[in-house]
Amino acid sequence: MIESLLVANRGEIARRIIRTGRRLGIRTIAVHSEADGALPFVTEADEAVCVGPANPAQSYRNVEAILEAARSTGAQAIHPGYGFLSENADFARTVERSGLIWVGPGADAITAMGDKINARNLMAAAGVPVAPGTTEPAADLDAAVAAAAEIGYPVMVKAAAGGGGMGMGVAADEAALRTEYDKVRAFAERMFGDGSVLIERYFPRVRHVEVQILGLADGRVVALGERECSVQRRNQKLVEESPSPAVSPELRERFLAAAVRAGEAVNYRNAGTVECLLDPSTQEFFFLEMNTRLQVEHPVTEYVYGVDLVEEQLRVAAGLAPTFDPDALAPRGHAIELRINAEDPKRFLPGPGAITTWNEPAGAGVRVDSGYVAGNTVTPFYDSLMAKLIVSGDTREEAVERARAAVAQFEIAGPKCNLPFFAELLENPEFLSGDYDTGIVSRMR
Repeated sequence: MIESLLVANRGEIARRIIRTGRRLGIRTIAVHSEADGALPFVTEADEAVCVGPANPAQSYRNVEAILEAARSTGAQAIHPGYGFLSENADFARTVERSGLIWVGPGADAITAMGDKINARNLMAAAGVPVAPGTTEPAADLDAAVAAAAEIGYPVMVKAAAGGGGMGMGVAADEAALRTEYDKVRAFAERMFGDGSVLIERYFPRVRHVEVQILGLADGRVVALGERECSVQRRNQKLVEESPSPAVSPELRERFLAAAVRAGEAVNYRNAGTVECLLDPSTQEFFFLEMNTRLQVEHPVTEYVYGVDLVEEQLRVAAGLAPTFDPDALAPRGHAIELRINAEDPKRFLPGPGAITTWNEPAGAGVRVDSGYVAGNTVTPFYDSLMAKLIVSGDTREEAVERARAAVAQFEIAGPKCNLPFFAELLENPEFLSGDYDTGIVSRMR
């Protein structure tokens, strides 16, 4: 097993990785910005190195500073968490060329899946269903208009290099397409340094379902069930659950088989997620993207399958066999994750601030992965995620009941907080029925 691990991230995911490292007897090293020096992940690591000012480009995305921290502390491996440098193929290559172990998929797989158009084409060739769309970037507005006319409106206009729900727009007709194309292209150039645009069929009523895969050290790819991620605002997830209430045993078999084919197509190693859109009226699903990293919502899979995905990542990176039998994977029970963000619960606008009260819920089937404690400050420099509230039960109904109780017990004061939204959601008849889609939040508002 790896003996020393640098965690190239912050907040709850850094704390989460450090927790598993400590359990496995691994020496952990945190890197942090000047703004994050007082956060729990810094003090909980065995060592900590400040890598720059608050601006992520000068700290958490500062490759040289992170590699120097690894060298100076004698780290053997680097775990990137999610976000920041986690899906940066150049960083992965640089880490390995420096003689360090990269806890993630190979750089070639990251590159292959990083471009949405290339990923779509690869998946189609591997027999994974893809939605009607362009097989090459829409070079200009005229090309986008021609593509949309062939695909049929409405269409989704997407940044080819984007991800995480960013760089997307919906066009119901040509006039809207002309506006959205320019908007998405400008955003993509600014955020990703690549203005390539993909035109794809838009499904007005759709569910967002993803499959957790793990590429093992022996070359096999296994699927650890699906997660339902349809509770979203601005195309970004708020709630995830596993198993999906929309997926029948027969559909699950098709989902998992397609996800394994997707991983095998790029010789995938380590943890990854194959995201899909599910048309509930036809039970057809289409490949959306592959996230070549650990997902924010990985804990619901951990509960249902009884595994520690961070430990499995470390074992794959070290060339070790998994802790479970890949031929005997079976889900048990139900789990739900709520993303506790520092944001207004009505309009979902960020609301950072100093935390004056922080009391976490506890009890059977309740887990909190948090990045903060009372006295910390949620700054405006990073994502608004403060914690993840994860609940589990033998049934979906039991998990929902535990979620209600946990939300009521969770006390946060200081920054704005979306806990009141979850209290509302957990009483919403559409959500409780399990028959919901990605439009549920807009219908609640």
